Amino acid sequence: MVLHDPAFAALYRYTRGLSVALGYRDLPTRLHSERVFGLSEEIGMGCALPCTDLDALKIAASFHDIGKIGIPDHILKKPARLDDTEREIMKQHAEIGQHILASTELEGAQDAALLIRHHHEHYDGRGYPDGLSGEAIPLGARIISIADSYDAMAVTRTYHEVRTHSEIMAILDRESGSKHDPEIMRVFASVIESSPFKAF
Repeated sequence: MVLHDPAFAALYRYTRGLSVALGYRDLPTRLHSERVFGLSEEIGMGCALPCTDLDALKIAASFHDIGKIGIPDHILKKPARLDDTEREIMKQHAEIGQHILASTELEGAQDAALLIRHHHEHYDGRGYPDGLSGEAIPLGARIISIADSYDAMAVTRTYHEVRTHSEIMAILDRESGSKHDPEIMRVFASVIESSPFKAF
């Protein structure tokens, strides 16, 4: 990972062991995080983010699901859709992830941790954990949300089959303005066409 800001470079050096730990806990989640990092970086560059903001985005995207370390195995690895109670527990991963990264108390950690906390907020305010809407959601979190959604649909999971690129884009297009920021969606729609992370 290339980071321009020395503070974020140091933050990554001291925290990259977290992704190794996540891989031992749940390898599919770690691999998903690596793809979300790649997509988020491409979107961030497409949005012409300043270097410091791009660095914070890269760190947050890499660790956006690190809070799943705190989710019980019977929920994290359940081979079926979660019920309502399980879903509420799973939702805690965003706040857990924020606390894990912020606890390092390193420079830049709070900025990246905030993006982790809010990557499941929806543009219309119906997301979690805080019900933020529109531009009240940090820009980096809005970027990760799109990358996260795309990759989640592009990979086969125990409870759904893999979707094609065109199927995924049709879903994301319907969610634009409700779940996702329409301006960032426009950037993503351009970026994904030449991305190595594009689904078939």
